Amino acid sequence: MNKKKLIVPLILLLAAALYFVFFYKDKTLKFVPKNADAVVLIDVKKLTRQYISSLIAHPSKWSGSKKKNKSDISLKDSGIRIPDFLQIFHLKGTRLSEWYSIIELKDPQKFTTYLKSRQFISKGKNIFHKDQIFIKIEGENCLVGTSQSAFDTISQLLFQSSETNVFSADQFIDHSLGSLSFISEQKIQNFSIELKKDEIEIKNTEEQQTFPSLSSKLQQNNHFLQAELDAANIQNYTKIFSKSLADSSQISYFKATADLEQVNDTIISYGYDDNFNEIEKKTYQKIIQPGYLLDIQSTAPEKTWAYFQQKRWINDQNQFTAIPFQPNHIEKNNEGLRIKSTRKSIVQSSNLKENYIFIRNSPLLISSLSTLTSTEKRILSDIEYIYYGNKAQNYWVKIKAKKGALPLILRW
Repeated sequence: MNKKKLIVPLILLLAAALYFVFFYKDKTLKFVPKNADAVVLIDVKKLTRQYISSLIAHPSKWSGSKKKNKSDISLKDSGIRIPDFLQIFHLKGTRLSEWYSIIELKDPQKFTTYLKSRQFISKGKNIFHKDQIFIKIEGENCLVGTSQSAFDTISQLLFQSSETNVFSADQFIDHSLGSLSFISEQKIQNFSIELKKDEIEIKNTEEQQTFPSLSSKLQQNNHFLQAELDAANIQNYTKIFSKSLADSSQISYFKATADLEQVNDTIISYGYDDNFNEIEKKTYQKIIQPGYLLDIQSTAPEKTWAYFQQKRWINDQNQFTAIPFQPNHIEKNNEGLRIKSTRKSIVQSSNLKENYIFIRNSPLLISSLSTLTSTEKRILSDIEYIYYGNKAQNYWVKIKAKKGALPLILRW
């Protein structure tokens, strides 16, 4: 056979293979329970394409920067099936910090070996734990979560119930790398997730002017935290912790400015000398302490003050005890309440009459988070700031990383 006649069929065969490997996706979401109220989807194949294209553009990463142990097991050889869409969900009635996912297994025994090689500790009943991650192997599936408290509920909903799931990827994601979706009865509110060179964007709008310009304006200040929220945003945030807080306190506006500083904390203890006389001992330690100024406007300041007193958030010294960082002072005025730290005075930033939260990264913040792993600290230290903005029905969140030689997908 003429070799030239083989070229076209081979090209077509290669194109078909590339399509099925990198583009074809099963959009049925088998692992999102019906009582999920929030879902994060990651388009794994699009993420893979983005990773490969970034890797091709950065030859310095081709050989790898770390020497790998020959006994190490890679994730692709761990016995799992790589999904087309990684499905991460939150269940109604569970804590905000509880998120779960289901991964299919090709070889449960090989996956168990992989977990042990990664220092996961067996807790019995096929449950493994490391840091903030819990994993339960159940047949040819594994449940992954930031807690194990809902494992039995999820297992019953997905593996033991006769009801089939009705979710499709098209209900949540539209050509973006990922999506964050909130489910309320039959309504689904979607936010796209995009991974760029030095930032991650989560948004439901293509607004190109208001949010970026406000973010740039906030960067000009050196405060650790700046925030302004109207009544609607306060309602959204407070219902996460207390559904009645915004309504009962009648708060209509919130503004905050905060800075971090390292201070000397005095620890007083008592001992005895050789003659059994009691003596006072003073030791000092350096701690990270925020200085802050919070302005709370209310439609009825007297009722807001009474509500805080009812909650026992105001003590006899007029300190606001709901904030653990003491000392502070709370006072009532004609518009509402003001809470300020007394260790160091803070000048309130100017009113921008927008809805935003801006958190600037600080080495002091990272040093105070002792429970984080070295990997988590490395990722956190790479972040420059986090920005949230809202205008009407449009929302925008930006996680901005420091500029580096490599894009985030190759750094993290």
